[in-house]
Amino acid sequence: MTSPGWSQAASPFHAGELAIQAKVGAQERIDRQGRRIIREYLTEQHRQFFAQLPYVTVGTVDGDGRPWASILVGPPGFLSTPDEQTLHVNAQPLFGDPLAHTLGNGVDIGCLGIELHTRRRNRLNGIVRNHQSHGFDVEVGQSFGNCPQYIQARMFESLEFDPMTSKPTQTIAAFSAIEQAMITAADTFFITTAYQAASAGMASGVDVSHRGGNPGFVRIDDDRTLTIPDFSGNFHFNTFGNLALNPRSGILFIDFTQGHLLYLTGTAEVIWEGDEITDYAGAERLLRFHLETGIRVEGSLPIRWSPPEFSPFLEKTGNWPSQS
Repeated sequence: MTSPGWSQAASPFHAGELAIQAKVGAQERIDRQGRRIIREYLTEQHRQFFAQLPYVTVGTVDGDGRPWASILVGPPGFLSTPDEQTLHVNAQPLFGDPLAHTLGNGVDIGCLGIELHTRRRNRLNGIVRNHQSHGFDVEVGQSFGNCPQYIQARMFESLEFDPMTSKPTQTIAAFSAIEQAMITAADTFFITTAYQAASAGMASGVDVSHRGGNPGFVRIDDDRTLTIPDFSGNFHFNTFGNLALNPRSGILFIDFTQGHLLYLTGTAEVIWEGDEITDYAGAERLLRFHLETGIRVEGSLPIRWSPPEFSPFLEKTGNWPSQS
């Protein structure tokens, strides 16, 4: 039996998302699609999916309104669903992760369950409940599946770890040679955005999303600015819809071979037109990120991945402009 979709009279999308969908001529189609696939609960398939994951990316907002993208890790089963409206997370933030300071009862949270080796992913946005030292619950607000586009497939190996074991940590206000090398090599990152307004109803909250491309697809413009091409996706425009109403954003880069993590927060803008877009084959628009502050933690992620099998969708994206 097909699971019922969105049950609310109001759209599952807020004003920022709707405005961009209208801008690209897709609002009516995506509204119909969204009402079919976006749900206020987890389907049985998605409950089983989360239960088999050894990691989940999450997005939160700190007390100064700054979004952060994070990752939580545990043995399969550390994510469980006591019922269809609750995701239980039995894990602590990794050492140095801003999540240790942003979690709390009643805060908005975005979760992205992603299985890199199968390219499966499920989005979940909700509210933190029952926060304790060993974990917390997420009360589901929205849940839906995502397509596998631009995901680089990687097998993984989990390592034993203690999330409280200290790791070399560096606060950054600009990209040094170390951060620039990590960013230049990246073929994947995760981005958190937020639009938290009572007027948006159940479409309000925090979102964390995956972005992928050929290595070098994130261009370093200067020691505080990044430019990233955006390709055709599901037309929900969750990330860009949030940015249309709140330009703050957070980015997480992962070194998949050494376990280094780079957490960034700042502001972002969308470039919709201009010759610069044509420098990126396949790009429909650009995202420009301006760094406010960041944290680099060495070797903190207790997972190691194999070399990537690049997404076949990248075959149409060509080469990138040279780094500055």
